[in-house]
Amino acid sequence: MNKEIHKKNQNLFIILGAFFIGNALIAELLGVKIFSAGQIFDIKPFKLFGNINFDYNMSVGTIIWPFVFIISDLINEYFGRKGVKQISFITAFLIAYAYIIIIIGTSLPPAQFWLDLNNIDNNGNNLNIDHAYSVIFRQSSGIIIGSITAFLISQLIDAYIFYYVRKTTGHKALWLRATGSTVISQIFDSFIVLFVAFYFLGNWNIKQVAEVAIIQYIYKVALAIALTPLIYIIHFIIDLYFKKQQVITK
Repeated sequence: MNKEIHKKNQNLFIILGAFFIGNALIAELLGVKIFSAGQIFDIKPFKLFGNINFDYNMSVGTIIWPFVFIISDLINEYFGRKGVKQISFITAFLIAYAYIIIIIGTSLPPAQFWLDLNNIDNNGNNLNIDHAYSVIFRQSSGIIIGSITAFLISQLIDAYIFYYVRKTTGHKALWLRATGSTVISQIFDSFIVLFVAFYFLGNWNIKQVAEVAIIQYIYKVALAIALTPLIYIIHFIIDLYFKKQQVITK
């Protein structure tokens, strides 16, 4: 590999890795809020198996999570399982690091003038801005453990399935390995984080976990399929960048 290709290899990995880490951190930080997609699109809830309500409730972090797996598939395509493992463990470390900084930051004593300037909300109600700040930013240990566990397990599963399909199909059927790996890995990602964080270490019941997890899984898979053309577009741009030269390093 000449110096020019090596440099392009590094640049590509840095760019993809930066988007991967950035999206993962944003999803983790915003994921504490559960929003109602049903209210946004005025969709009526329905029941499944008699007692599971589908109100289209999802974590805010779920919105951009499919982009994490698209980038993961691109990293796998060009840098193999080794590249995916490397960026996944770095991301897990940075997620843990971010939570440590958040815990320290929310524990610091607030300035009195800051409390005084923000002691009333938009409706004229009394507001403890420091308490609100801590509630929003500080995640429980259950969410930390659940999210990192689900992230690593789903990423490794996604990487191995992508690699296996690629080994079988060669350079053909990019859509199959990208979509197939996401469909399977997202089962683990969608359910593990909720079971660990909100059931085993939280106060949700099984029914609530199932309701949110199934909706999140359907959303992730549907968006991953819808964004398949985007993978081809990015793949085409990268190939132009390398002028059709192979850059796979696995």
